[in-house]
Amino acid sequence: MEKKPNLCVQTDLPGLTLLRRGKVRDLYAYGDELLIVATDRISAFDVVLPTPIPWKGAVLTQLSRFWFGMMRDLVPNHLVSADAGEFPPDLQRHREVLDLRSMLAVQAEMFPIECVARGYLAGSGWTEYRESGTVCGIPLPPGLRECDRLPEPVFTPATKAESGHDLNISYAEAARMIGEDQASRLRDLTLQIYARAAEYALSRGIIIADVKFEFGVYNGEIILCDEVLTPDSSRFWPRDRYEPGKSQPSFDKQYVRDYLEEIRFNKQPPAPELPPRVVEGTAAKYLEAYRLLTGSPLI
Repeated sequence: MEKKPNLCVQTDLPGLTLLRRGKVRDLYAYGDELLIVATDRISAFDVVLPTPIPWKGAVLTQLSRFWFGMMRDLVPNHLVSADAGEFPPDLQRHREVLDLRSMLAVQAEMFPIECVARGYLAGSGWTEYRESGTVCGIPLPPGLRECDRLPEPVFTPATKAESGHDLNISYAEAARMIGEDQASRLRDLTLQIYARAAEYALSRGIIIADVKFEFGVYNGEIILCDEVLTPDSSRFWPRDRYEPGKSQPSFDKQYVRDYLEEIRFNKQPPAPELPPRVVEGTAAKYLEAYRLLTGSPLI
């Protein structure tokens, strides 16, 4: 890694009101807008680990910025700026912390569901399919293998959990929560964005197996929010190593999860420190995903 990372585990920005800390992001109020800072924290099995991953927050922010731009004609988004050099003067004193890893965004009224598109049979979808032949209640053809490509992508919403895993729900349940018109619109947007991203990523050597989006309403219009098509919110697989019938190598937390399984971590806090090889391997995967998708290195 050519440039020394500005590691960030947690932010403290005097003069700004901290709204909340998520597993990865710290959110601040800035006038009518949000200042979203993606730290280098990493979680696995819903536990935040004590060891940061260099460049992770920068990859999440700048990759989201890339995708926001690509999808702008399909749906507007919450991004005001992801260039700290363009931030207002009173934020410049925090420039060292904010560079690459932060974005100013409008404050939208968020929908209470996660919008998930699945193009391949993996994760909780594979678990459910083995039990019932369905994914989130959607019947699928018999005889599919783990990580097989689905006949067509499916929309599988989920509830947002304050802690722990989000819970898969049916489309009908989502429609009851937010109304049929809104649910139908979010389903269509989710599948349109996924289709465009999946086709583009495949041309860059990456299979996007599934992805999670968040939407909100701003000035009466549905907009795309949060992070978009990152290794934290999507399942990225290398196209040249794709082999259905088993789990796939990926561009995300694989090194971390494998290590924690190796040491028989009980998946309860506190989590152990990560050794350098795991940290470096994970950082390299995030940076590689960014380079392949955008066509240029982050650092």
